[in-house]
Amino acid sequence: MRYIFFSLLLPFSLAAVPGNHQTLDFRSSSSLKQNLAATPANESFYTTASQLIQQQINLIARIEQAIVSPDANQMRSVAGQLTVHTKSVDAFINRQYQSPKNVCTSRVDITQNSPLAEQLTGSQLKIYCSLYASNQELLKLAPVLDRLLSRRGELALVTSLPLVTGERQSDSVLSIAPLQRPQLDKLATPFATEAENSASPRQLIIGRTAKTAIADYVPAVQPAIAAPEDALTTLAAAKKYLTAAQVEFPLKNQFTDPQETAAILDRFTYDIDPQEPQTYATFLKLPRTGIFRVLPGLAYQRPLNTQQNRLAAGVSERYPFPLLGDTQGGFTPSLALQIVGDRFELGHQGVDYSFMVDLGDIPLTKLDSQLQAVAQSKREFFLNYQPPKQLEDLQAEQRRFLTGKDQNWNLNQVILASAAVELNHTYLVRSLQFQLPDMILSGRPLSPQQSQSLGQIQKIPSSDILLAFRPVRRRADGSYTVLWRVLHQFPEPQIAAN
Repeated sequence: MRYIFFSLLLPFSLAAVPGNHQTLDFRSSSSLKQNLAATPANESFYTTASQLIQQQINLIARIEQAIVSPDANQMRSVAGQLTVHTKSVDAFINRQYQSPKNVCTSRVDITQNSPLAEQLTGSQLKIYCSLYASNQELLKLAPVLDRLLSRRGELALVTSLPLVTGERQSDSVLSIAPLQRPQLDKLATPFATEAENSASPRQLIIGRTAKTAIADYVPAVQPAIAAPEDALTTLAAAKKYLTAAQVEFPLKNQFTDPQETAAILDRFTYDIDPQEPQTYATFLKLPRTGIFRVLPGLAYQRPLNTQQNRLAAGVSERYPFPLLGDTQGGFTPSLALQIVGDRFELGHQGVDYSFMVDLGDIPLTKLDSQLQAVAQSKREFFLNYQPPKQLEDLQAEQRRFLTGKDQNWNLNQVILASAAVELNHTYLVRSLQFQLPDMILSGRPLSPQQSQSLGQIQKIPSSDILLAFRPVRRRADGSYTVLWRVLHQFPEPQIAAN
């Protein structure tokens, strides 16, 4: 009864559901099923088998994506596709031989003693049994997907599916009420998505309560979805059988893996091009240098009013910022450079701050730890600047460079934490970073015991680094390929207890 129900719901279960960074082409299994029924007996075994295997590869990729996605419609879509596809594979298998279990689970050599030995070649027999075995594995996922779908109903609205074709949905009040059909090609409506519509991230204020953009705003907690182990084990077994089948086809490399394609597109979107390190190989041989791609700040932010699996790796985790020094106590300074509007900025946490200036078209190789190629006023400021030692003063210094106010540097210009983007210009940066305890970064009021423990705050790891970077390529999406070089590392700044 289950198979009949889902096969009649095919138009609603085969709609493509958009993923995070990929769209998987899933050809209609029902059309293939109909073609099999009308195909002559001398059909090409390899042609039909390759179509089914490619569909199964695509389906597995979509299932792997759906089981970690909070979207209920995506789960329902792959559940329907799973039912229809496994029936199509069964139809193809049974057309070759009515008892595939006897053929493919026999302990004898299937290529010599199989009842299909005269009908199929050795390679075709291996494809036949591999496809049968993978299909049997996928059938195990039906109850798993049903269970996961019930949990997705806790996160988003699950619209009722229509009745079986030919039946009418009655309404006790209005019998001619229009039938509301779910659109599985769209995201399900989540129950909790409200997000603070603030253009800039909230700055951490230590020691006092800070105002928020929305009064009494509490952000919705994003769901944490881990893939079930039984589902991953089943999918791994199915992929193993499919891999064994693919090598038996006479035409090599005729299958495409949507996950590999998605990974290539992801690197194209967020990473540097493979040939760029070769282009700048001479510069990259210098000590403490590197190359990376600077992205717009929006690439690191969750879209407003959407649900995401908080366990999924974000852009900053898949493509981490360059590390500027050695790790000490779990702390490593990084170059968290982003583009905000039309300016370069460094993303900071806690009381971290930085300041930078545009030096113009000065090659990075011309700069050294003494900044001989830099104007005297800028050189003295960047080399002689001393950070404050109190937490409150550090926050004031952070705001001073962000706003440009209350600066008494005896310079003829304002020094900011950002600079306008200019291709083939070199930027000089002084970056100060601190690894504050979690009790401070949480932003919650401190208990008396925690306040007393702040007396040891001066022992936290920190860094004070002088570096330079230079954008050498601009892409159409507004990102830049940037070369960077650490020029000098100052003594670690200390924070004194109040």
